[in-house]
Amino acid sequence: MQPIQVDTQIAIVGAGPSGLLLSQLLNKAGIKTAIIERSSKEHVLSRIRAGVLERGTVQLLEQAGVSDRMHREGHVHEGCLLSQNDLQIRINFKELTGASVMVYGQTEVTKDLYDAQDEMGTPRFHEVSEVQILDLDQPQSRVCFEHEGQSKEIRCDFVVGCDGFHGVSRQTIPKSVRKEFEKVYPFGWLGILSETPPCDEELIYAHSERGFALASMRNPMLSRYYIQVPLTDTVEDWSDDAFWAELKKRLPSAVADRMVTGPSIEKSIAPLRSFVSEPMRYQSLFLCGDASHIVPPTGAKGLNLAASDVHYLVEGLIDYYHNQSEEKLDGYSDRALARVWQAMRFSWSMTTLLHQFPEDDAFTQRMQPTALHHLAKSETARQELAENYIGLPF
Repeated sequence: MQPIQVDTQIAIVGAGPSGLLLSQLLNKAGIKTAIIERSSKEHVLSRIRAGVLERGTVQLLEQAGVSDRMHREGHVHEGCLLSQNDLQIRINFKELTGASVMVYGQTEVTKDLYDAQDEMGTPRFHEVSEVQILDLDQPQSRVCFEHEGQSKEIRCDFVVGCDGFHGVSRQTIPKSVRKEFEKVYPFGWLGILSETPPCDEELIYAHSERGFALASMRNPMLSRYYIQVPLTDTVEDWSDDAFWAELKKRLPSAVADRMVTGPSIEKSIAPLRSFVSEPMRYQSLFLCGDASHIVPPTGAKGLNLAASDVHYLVEGLIDYYHNQSEEKLDGYSDRALARVWQAMRFSWSMTTLLHQFPEDDAFTQRMQPTALHHLAKSETARQELAENYIGLPF
C-alpha cells in the first residue's frame, strides 16, 4: 500500500517551541510547513523547562505574533542576584546594558505557539513513530513515518530537525560528517515547583560550600527552586522537607528567613551537559535547538539559543523563496554556530563559577569566591556578565 503523501515546502521534525516558532514565522512569510512530533501534544505541554527569555527571543515572539499573553502575564526583570553565603551581588541589566529579560515559562511559550499554529491550520502529526529522513540529495526530500496505524510521508524542499538531543535528525547526518563536542558535568539539578510566593523579586544564583542553588519563579504564586545534587541521587531520596532545609542552607540567611515553603507539585532531577554537533546543515537538512546543542541551564540559554537558530534559518529560507538567493541558507550553520559557542562559553563559565566539583583542589575552591568578590567590586566584570545574560545580538 502506498503511503499517504503530504506536499509542503518545509518539513519540521519536532513540535516543541523551536519547531512551532519556526513554522509560525515561515507561515507568516507565506512559506508552507508541516510538523511531525513523536509525543502527544499534552506531553509536550507538560514539560517543565526554563523561563528566562532574552531580549532577542522576546522580539522574535513579537514578530511571530504570539507575544500578547507574554506581555500581560510575564515579568520583566532588570537584574539578577549572585550570592556567596551572605554576600549578595546584584547584576543590574538595565543600568549596565540598557536592556532587560522576560520571565515567562517555556510551557507558556509553547501553549501560545500551539494556539497560533492551530489558528493557521498548519498540518501537524502527533505520536508518530518509525521516522526516516530520506532523499536529502534529491530535488525533493522525504520524511516517512507511521501515524495512527498508517504509513505517511511528507515531500518537501527542506527538512528541519527540531527534535532534540535524542531525535532522529542529527543521527541522519553521517558520522563521517559530524563533529561532536561534549562535556558531562558530575552533578545534576534537583528542581521543585511549588505554589508559593518567590523568595525574591529576581532570580538568585547561589554558590556555597554545600553546592549550588537557584531561586526562580514562574509567577507571583508559583516558585521554581533548584539545588545541585550528585548524579547518584534520585527524586525518592529527597522529601520536600529535606529539599527546603538544604535549599535554605545554600541561600543568604536573609533570603532563607523570608522564604515561604510548601508541598511540591513537581519534582525532578536534570543532569547537566555541554554539547555541540557541527555542522548544523547537511544537504537539505538543517538542525535547530537541542538537536544540535545542549547547554547547562546555569546561564538560561537553552530556549534562547533555539530561538536564535530559528532567526538565522528563517532569514535564510525567506531569502531563498522570496529573492531566489541561497547565500544566507549556505551561511546558516556558520552564523548559528558562532552564537552557539559564545553562549556555550557563558553557560560553562557560570556553571564553573557557581558549582562544587568533586575533583576541585583547594586552590580551585578558593578561586570561586575570589571571582565572586571580583564581580562585587568590578563594574566591568558585571557588565560583561550582564551583556551575555540578556543575550548577544542575533
